[in-house]
Amino acid sequence: MEHAGCGPARRHWASWPCWGLAGAALLAAPWLLQLPGLPPGGAPAPQPALTILVWHWPFTGRPPALPGDTCARYGAAHCRLSTNRSLLASADVVVFHHRELQTRQVRLPLAERPRGQPWVWTSMESPSHTRGLGRLRGVFNWVLSYRRDSDIFVPYGRLEPHTGPPPPPPPAKSGLAAWVVSNFQERQRRARLYRQLAPHLRVDVFGRAVRRPLCATCLLPTVARYRFYLSFENSQHRDYITEKFWHNALAAGTVPVALGPPRATYEAFAPPDAFVHVDDFGSARQLAAYLAGMNESCYGRFFAWRDRLRVRLLDDWRERFCAICARYPHLPRGQVYEDLEGWFQA
Repeated sequence: MEHAGCGPARRHWASWPCWGLAGAALLAAPWLLQLPGLPPGGAPAPQPALTILVWHWPFTGRPPALPGDTCARYGAAHCRLSTNRSLLASADVVVFHHRELQTRQVRLPLAERPRGQPWVWTSMESPSHTRGLGRLRGVFNWVLSYRRDSDIFVPYGRLEPHTGPPPPPPPAKSGLAAWVVSNFQERQRRARLYRQLAPHLRVDVFGRAVRRPLCATCLLPTVARYRFYLSFENSQHRDYITEKFWHNALAAGTVPVALGPPRATYEAFAPPDAFVHVDDFGSARQLAAYLAGMNESCYGRFFAWRDRLRVRLLDDWRERFCAICARYPHLPRGQVYEDLEGWFQA
């Protein structure tokens, strides 16, 4: 199927019922109706206060301040996060982040574990960058990750309906394509694809890999000047769609060129006309020609979703851990991941 004069498009909004863009997006992405703060079916039934013990805060030895109403801010009242390990005996749930287990910076308190206490394994990394799962057989009851089949599903971002006046148009564009990359390895598919694109497409590359780092507040204004952003994941795995898509592209007001899981997976998260997928093209040269030859009318169609939807980034670990609270009444009791590695690497 093709847009008139706009080249390949795997789906067209005209194929949806006449409910408008927001209704089509909700049909395409039912996860929009199941936000981390609410279980399916609406507000949870009243429940006693829960204590979620975070055994070690991800990537840092200094956890943020955790006031008693932390989870209430994310729609999960009667629930508190704590990093006080003395609460191990009384905590309702204990959460462990895999990176620290993988590097052996932290050890599991198996000998002190209360009988029947649910433990949650947490990771937002891809299987390609996850090791040591074989040591964790029969330990964890629940999983928190970006995988849609996780017990506690928390994506890197989502689109959600918004009301009020339409947002301002995307920033004016002065460049064609940008890419921010910190870890460039020739064996990665994204590196090979970039090498194939470079002779046919002007791509301005930033990041530590090319010694052109961008400060935290510089990234979005820089990327916003470009028509396209290479949202190339460092590895391709089930449901693995990271900040490269949500933050670096959609939140910046540019069009992501997606390399990750198949197009159908992206369409479970975002409208099909909100991005370009590399698998829609037979070669890198065809992709380059499509991007470089696009006219303004066709380009503008990639932003139609902005009239009804907005980007919500889920990058705060406090919000991620508080998602356990709302899911808690609905999580399977007695479940144990006897082969966590087999599940995650599948």
